Amino acid sequence: MQNADQTFLEYVIKALVDNPNDVKVNRTVDEMGVLLTLEVSAADMGKIIGRQGNTAKSIRTLLRVVGMKNNSRVNLKINEPVGGLRSAEMAGQVPAAPAQSSAARASKSVDDAMADLKL
Repeated sequence: MQNADQTFLEYVIKALVDNPNDVKVNRTVDEMGVLLTLEVSAADMGKIIGRQGNTAKSIRTLLRVVGMKNNSRVNLKINEPVGGLRSAEMAGQVPAAPAQSSAARASKSVDDAMADLKL
């Protein structure tokens, strides 16, 4: 039988995503407590994370409440799906977004243009 924390997580995540059949939750227990590892499809990753990570933070908070009720510490790890934007960046397939602001890029291109004119 599944534990209450794993059942709760699966219920919440499957309600949020478009592809509930792709949701996988792995539960491991060690001396630090319970670790729930979540895997979803790449298309549903944004729905799980939410804006600025607020949805993921809320899910983690609810899991801690469920854990307190069962006298355990519950943590959530969200695995990056294969084919996700971040994993493609790491593999070098997609160029990472530059860390410069748009103003810095604009001034850089103006400087390059001035150097090309040799004024």
